[in-house]
Amino acid sequence: MTRRGEANDPKPERLPLDPRGEFPAEEPDLVPEEDLEEEGRGDAETAALVPLRERPLPSAIDPLARYIQEVRKFPPLDPEEERELARRYRETGDPELAKRLITANLRLVVKLALMYRRALRSVMDLIQEGNIGLLEALKRYDPDLGVRFSTYASWWIKAYILKYLLDNARLVRVGTTNARRKLLYNLRREQRKLESQGIAPTTKLLAARFGVSEEDVEDVDRALSAQDVSVDVPVGEDQRTRLGDLLPAEGPSAFDQVAAAEVKERIDAALEEFRAGLGERDRALLDRRLAADEPATLQQLGEEFGVTREAMRQAEVKLKRRLATFLRDRFGEEVRLHFLQ
Repeated sequence: MTRRGEANDPKPERLPLDPRGEFPAEEPDLVPEEDLEEEGRGDAETAALVPLRERPLPSAIDPLARYIQEVRKFPPLDPEEERELARRYRETGDPELAKRLITANLRLVVKLALMYRRALRSVMDLIQEGNIGLLEALKRYDPDLGVRFSTYASWWIKAYILKYLLDNARLVRVGTTNARRKLLYNLRREQRKLESQGIAPTTKLLAARFGVSEEDVEDVDRALSAQDVSVDVPVGEDQRTRLGDLLPAEGPSAFDQVAAAEVKERIDAALEEFRAGLGERDRALLDRRLAADEPATLQQLGEEFGVTREAMRQAEVKLKRRLATFLRDRFGEEVRLHFLQ
């Protein structure tokens, strides 16, 4: 997964509400979140994260239950010990100190990942992303901020989990730009706020509030209201037909392609007939200027034929009129070439 560039270091007076510089602090409307408790991550709480008695599979073959059992082996840190380890790690970069800080907070990652378990089937994928966020938090954490590492890290953990959900929770990606990602997080919330104030949440008003285009608002609103459907889903009584087989193909139909090819063939033949009756200078204007992909300039053609640029321009105007009359007589008013406009 491609990572974005690093954001600025957080300032002591404010926690990084947007640690990756990609989305605001609020969670997106497509992923509901429960309240986060800041402290008290003891063994009893970790055991309550996933009640094993309610799980149908034993921990020996259930990856999540097995992972939680392993995480419980690492005791949490008290605030003073955590601050001292973080300070020493910041000074020395000792990997053993980093390991102690990371392992003591693995259960925090599990807790935050489980808050989004309804948005994705594999909680382990969310835990993996959260662990990457935890490592990023350790890299940036300043113990002199006066904030516990676990509280600071929770923002980074959630940032990585939410980015993963935006990229993978839907078949069709919607939050592909910063503007659309902002809308994914706040569009529904802003609509409810405006409605509670008696204001109609029009597309134009929402676009102005978020500083995005009306097209972005419409696309994200449509994506939030709709449900992704795979084109491979079977349809019909026999279940042999796929949805994709019934969708119209993009571009012109086979009939239109055949008709266009026939018209082009007739026009090419007419142009060749018209060209045969031209003099050398007019043929050069037709081939190298009117019908060319990269037209020559009037100055270049004038120098070749020993006349001024204005003389070539007047010759081109007359040639266009002759060609337009010729095609009108041959095909009527239906055919218009772009270089005659």
